[in-house]
Amino acid sequence: MSLNASTEHSLGRVFRTGFIVHDIAEPIVSFDDWTPANTVGAWMASKKFEVVGIRRDGRVAGYLEHDSLGEGTCAAYVQPFHDSQVILDSTSIADLVPRLKNQRRLFVSILGRVGGIVSRTDLEKPPVRMWLFGMVTLIEMRFTSMIERFCPNESWRQFLSEARLQKAEQLLAERLRRNQHLDLLGCIQFSDKGQILARNPTLRARTDFQSRRQIEDTFKRLERLRNNLAHSQDIIESDWDTIVILTENLDRVLEGPPERETDDAASPPARETTT
Repeated sequence: MSLNASTEHSLGRVFRTGFIVHDIAEPIVSFDDWTPANTVGAWMASKKFEVVGIRRDGRVAGYLEHDSLGEGTCAAYVQPFHDSQVILDSTSIADLVPRLKNQRRLFVSILGRVGGIVSRTDLEKPPVRMWLFGMVTLIEMRFTSMIERFCPNESWRQFLSEARLQKAEQLLAERLRRNQHLDLLGCIQFSDKGQILARNPTLRARTDFQSRRQIEDTFKRLERLRNNLAHSQDIIESDWDTIVILTENLDRVLEGPPERETDDAASPPARETTT
């Protein structure tokens, strides 16, 4: 499936600005600075909170961490907000993820005052999962289009095993029985497309991947992330590095895989030995 200029523009807008910190942040729980620290500490322990806000003159003026508490009032343990710890609630998710790369949490500024908190855990929420799933889907569409373009007449078949082709053909037959109009390429799995790209020297040469192994590793990472997203599994512990890489390369995801010009782009590729 090809994407026209209008669709490209819409995708860019959605992925860059359609999901923002406000969509996933939580209100920050706060206490007056004169509250006994042991009282706040007990409450935080019961709720498994690591951080709470501290109010001074009715406004959240700082924060404290559970592990730092001792005797006296909260005023003795309050820490000020530093600019590096604060993010606007209107900030895009695309800009949030890199900020969380080296920080456990960020405080969220709403109307000029800290009123929320966001952490990596909040990236498990539906808006972010939708955003990530969309990116992986777009990547698959891009590479499917690339295979269609440079492997005419199903010449890509030579790069898959008979078992993988048979599985795709069975799926195609079932979909045709249900009057779903697809071709065989539309019935192969995400990992199969990765194998085609990795094993086809013509396709591989038109990307900036450095090796067959790099392509295979990338597709394995993306497939694992997609599966975890689809089945509501944890993505932060298992896929954090992949999420960061996707986000840092958002422009390239939206614009499509960079292609290098080669002289033999239209010629049938020589078959590689599969393993």
